Amino acid sequence: MERIKTYFLDSYMELVEKTSWPTWKELWNSSVVVAIASIIIALIIFLMDKSISTLLEIIYDLVK
Repeated sequence: MERIKTYFLDSYMELVEKTSWPTWKELWNSSVVVAIASIIIALIIFLMDKSISTLLEIIYDLVK
């Protein structure tokens, strides 16, 4: 039981004293970067999907 108590105490001390947490400004900047990257990746996937779909429609129309 003492080992479990020591584990939780050490975990708490690690989170409170040894972990460096980002400031709100750093957190906001990181969130903006992630949002912009997500939008760019979504647009790339959309364009790839649209171009492949269009190409396949052209090929299917030629085969008919």
